Amino acid sequence: MPDMISVLLVEDNTEYRAVVNLALDDEKDIELIAEFGTPEIALRSILDKSVNSPQIILLDLRLPGMSGLDAVPYFREYSPNSKIIILTQSDNEEDVLKAISLGASGYLLKSASIKVILTGIRTVAAGGASLDSSVAKFIFQKLQHRLPKEKITIELSQRELEILELLSQGLVKKEIANKLNIGYSTVDTHVSHIYEKLQVKNAPEAVGKAYRLGIFSPEKEDS
Repeated sequence: MPDMISVLLVEDNTEYRAVVNLALDDEKDIELIAEFGTPEIALRSILDKSVNSPQIILLDLRLPGMSGLDAVPYFREYSPNSKIIILTQSDNEEDVLKAISLGASGYLLKSASIKVILTGIRTVAAGGASLDSSVAKFIFQKLQHRLPKEKITIELSQRELEILELLSQGLVKKEIANKLNIGYSTVDTHVSHIYEKLQVKNAPEAVGKAYRLGIFSPEKEDS
């Protein structure tokens, strides 16, 4: 019996809430413990302990009252052990970068498949990070034109570069292992080395820094 991942959903669209509810209800290792239409009610429920702090908070950005972005710091303060995944329609550059900088562990678009969302939940619950592949590509394209290249002083092995590039495409460790025909633990070790060398904590930070360092060339991006 796998450990149960508790999820709290903050989403004002009742139809989409029903979709997520139905999808999570089929999963034996994920439990939707509460759902709210606004961050204010969700935060109040956590504070007064009418709902337990979840492992994962699925948080929309465009909400009535307090926005999702404004709510992130409060969720981190009131429920410090919870990981936040932004689940939104917005692929706005500023939204993505601000959410990551505020401490969100994942950023997924509502256009993503249920399978991708479930994988994102499990990945973040396991201590990883999840970034929608289209959002990742969007970030790289923007950063390519906006951020100055820093001098490359970090050496990554060919395999680490290969894995880093797959991370930049939004693949999770299990998918990378399958794609490269290597073990999950091997991928996990390489990812740990990548994080250590780049001095980052998660995949979005790693790919962002790799881009700033010029590790990703325009030719690779277009391939």
